Amino acid sequence: MSGLLTTASTLLCPHGGTVTATPASTNVIAGAPVLTESATCMIAGCAFVVGTVPSPCVTVQWVAPAARVSIGGTPALTAASVGLCIGATGAPQGPVQIAATQTAATGQ
Repeated sequence: MSGLLTTASTLLCPHGGTVTATPASTNVIAGAPVLTESATCMIAGCAFVVGTVPSPCVTVQWVAPAARVSIGGTPALTAASVGLCIGATGAPQGPVQIAATQTAATGQ
């Protein structure tokens, strides 16, 4: 299984903006809440420009969450999930870059 995405995962827009996720789930792995398709993902610091007009990515729309892993009935997000970075106009501006994930879980 691909690594699960948590609030500790590193996610970026293709233009260097940082994604901050607010989880919809209260499930925790390694001290960080697990992200599901319902998580709110906001982007800050995107430097994308169309011509001379700033057009920063502002949010992530998940289009392909995990097919076989769910948290509370909602598909989980993994390193294999696909999300599109969306600009303020609603236009897709490229795929989210997943730089780091939770790769292992332990239990007692």
